[in-house]
Amino acid sequence: MTTRPDECLPGRRRRLRRLLCSPGGLVGLALVVVVVMVAALAPWISPHDPARQNLALRLRPPAWLEGGGAEYLLGTDHLGRDVFSRVIAGSRVSLTVGLAAAFLSALIGVPLGLAAGYAGGWLDGLLSRIADIQQAVPFLVLAIAVAALLGPGLPNLVLVLAITTWVTYFRVVRGQVLSAREEQYVWAARSIGCSAARIAVRHILPNILAPIIVIVTLQVANMIIFEASLSFLGLGVPSNVPTWGRSVAGGREYLANEWWISFFPGLSILLTVMGINLLGDWLGEVLDPKG
Repeated sequence: MTTRPDECLPGRRRRLRRLLCSPGGLVGLALVVVVVMVAALAPWISPHDPARQNLALRLRPPAWLEGGGAEYLLGTDHLGRDVFSRVIAGSRVSLTVGLAAAFLSALIGVPLGLAAGYAGGWLDGLLSRIADIQQAVPFLVLAIAVAALLGPGLPNLVLVLAITTWVTYFRVVRGQVLSAREEQYVWAARSIGCSAARIAVRHILPNILAPIIVIVTLQVANMIIFEASLSFLGLGVPSNVPTWGRSVAGGREYLANEWWISFFPGLSILLTVMGINLLGDWLGEVLDPKG
């Protein structure tokens, strides 16, 4: 029987070695760190007020093109707002919505998956049918309906995304619990009189955390795309809040000549989502007990 060289290393050193040997993981980590730092420092590094309009400065090109200047590094939009400042401000909105919605969705889906997988019977059947019904409705249609019902606002947007995406966690956790509840440590806990709730929370949940962590990571990227989609359609956060999706939508009529209005917010979405997905793939490899 042969072993891989890194199998003899302690856990932390092995994970670090896998990260250093994974170009995708390093790129993903670097992109995520940059976006997080930009979002955290947005009020201090933004050169202009992202919401300030100045029609005398509208449609200025980026600094490296003819007619551009260093004062507006990425140019201005059709209302004279600084594109660079709006991209920076949009990072804060996207990350806030992505993280909050992903964790709230997990808080809904994980307990329901635990309950359905361990209890089984009518509860499993009821929750599974509810999940089937929700999955039968296209996400965007359901999200638009809920967003229109709740109205605009950042908390409402997070709630909309959470209640329309909890099924992902429910399905994965339920499947993991169905397998784990037949393990010997579960039977041992039953034999000493542990309650069903204690077994599910104290014994099964810690052993299925790895796939949950990976799903949370990947769901953050999905939530950012969903938020951008709703903002593009004019739903979600109020119109005075700069978001990447709304910035992309605002430049649609100017793509032929003033392409930078939509390009840079769109590029920000692409790089952020790519970084999170690469980091999530790396976490999946590291946390895989069979890896």
